[in-house]
Order: sequence, then C-alpha cells, then structure tokens
Amino acid sequence: MDALNYPDRHQALAAEGWFELGCPEEAMAALRQLSAEAAQHPEVLELHWRVLARQRNWTEALEIARRMTETAPDRPESWIHRSFTLHELQRTFEAWTVLLPVAPRFPKDSIIPYNLACYACQLGDLKVARDWLDRAVRMRPKDEIKAMALTDPDLAPLRPYVEQL
Repeated sequence: MDALNYPDRHQALAAEGWFELGCPEEAMAALRQLSAEAAQHPEVLELHWRVLARQRNWTEALEIARRMTETAPDRPESWIHRSFTLHELQRTFEAWTVLLPVAPRFPKDSIIPYNLACYACQLGDLKVARDWLDRAVRMRPKDEIKAMALTDPDLAPLRPYVEQL
C-alpha cells in the first residue's frame, strides 16, 4: 500500500483495518472510495479479493482474481486466488486448467501443488492428486501439509494416504 498516494493510501489502510477487525462490509465501503487507478493496485486487488472471499461472493471474487492475473501475473497469489475461486464456483476443471500451466513459474510455492492435489482429487484422479500432494510435502514441513490435508474436505478420498505421510 506504500505506493499509493493520499487519500487512496488512507482508504486502503482503512479497508485493511476493517477487514482485520472482521468487518468486511466496512472494508468494502472503504475500497469503494478508492480512485480507479488505486483500485487496480495489486495489493488493493488482493485485499478486495480477500474481502469478497470472506463474504463468499465468488462471482465478484472471480472478476477481481481475473484482474489480479492480468495486473500481477508474477505473483503466485493471483493464480491461486483465481483457481480457488473457480473451484468454489464448482468449476474445478477450470481451476485445474488455470493453475496447472503456471505451476512451473512458482517452484517454491507449496500452495500451488497443494491446490492442484485438491483439484485432481475432486476430479477423481487420485494418483495425480497424491503426486501433487507429495510435491507440496517436499516444499513445506510434512507435518504442516499433513495437518491441512487431514481436515481438507477436498482431499477426503486421500485420507488413508495422508494419514500415512
């Protein structure tokens, strides 16, 4: 948010504060006060997506995530949010096809292989799901991935495999 000028910086910080306080409606009201230019800033788009996700407004979140991939294609969060939003909209195959091609661009991000494991699992390809989950485990402490995977409903078909990790 440092790159924004007053009053946009003030509004963006207010939105972030409202969001952190658990007040997404107030955060959204602050975001609406931003200039058109500031609203396209990658950090502002990220916050806007998080507010919409908390509200489970996946239709609008998809538009924001699409803008994120256009304005900040070098940020893994842009692609993660876009694919996750598609998945939440019950468009898991699209989520897979959005995230898979960018995975090699972010070899150190463990969320990408983890999410690909979730999508493969939901698409019924358990072998591919295991392979992606194994990649996530190689990037992040096994205990962290295992704890997430054991409670993730998307990975329920892999529960016996996860328990043995």
